[in-house]
Amino acid sequence: MACCEPVALKFEEVLYDVGDRIRHVYFPTASFLSLISVVDKSSNLEVGLVGAEGMLGSSLLLGIETASLRVLVQGAGPALRLDAAQFARELKRSAALRKKLNLYLYVFMTQLSQMAPCARYHLVEARLARWLLMTRDRAQSSDFPLTQEFLAYMLGVRRAGITRAASNLQKRRLIRYTRGKMRILDSRGLEAVSCDCYAAAAQLYAKVLG
Repeated sequence: MACCEPVALKFEEVLYDVGDRIRHVYFPTASFLSLISVVDKSSNLEVGLVGAEGMLGSSLLLGIETASLRVLVQGAGPALRLDAAQFARELKRSAALRKKLNLYLYVFMTQLSQMAPCARYHLVEARLARWLLMTRDRAQSSDFPLTQEFLAYMLGVRRAGITRAASNLQKRRLIRYTRGKMRILDSRGLEAVSCDCYAAAAQLYAKVLG
């Protein structure tokens, strides 16, 4: 902790891009990050989220110093930042730290592996519900700023699909969406609509990291 530097992350700030050298690791405290797979110049897909439960830069545990994903600040706020070289020294010094982060790396890799079949087989409405719940967990709030353009970008679907899915959730009084602001009204109802990926991820986090 003494080696970490407090930083304020800004909304839509890009921390890494594909191919960048990882110079710092980040531990979000009241911010959260989107991990985005860049398919081509016009297509992207969010494959993971990192909040206070995790860290950014876990590939350094495997000796990989190059980013394979684009990392975008989705929720602005504070985080702790640590130089990559210092992080490597701390890992050598503390077996307990490495063990705990290895567990997180396992959970994180499992989360990544779930996103591909989710994007392929689950309906947009169910995926949107999952995404909103995961964002709520990391924002630690049922209210957060959000635009349909950003949602379409994260989920890799057309805006028209997001509009239909969000309208259906709003008609069922599960969410309220106005002027770029999202509020979750009924968490249990949203969980019922969500695909099984949300519950599976929550159970994995509780089992391995709880």
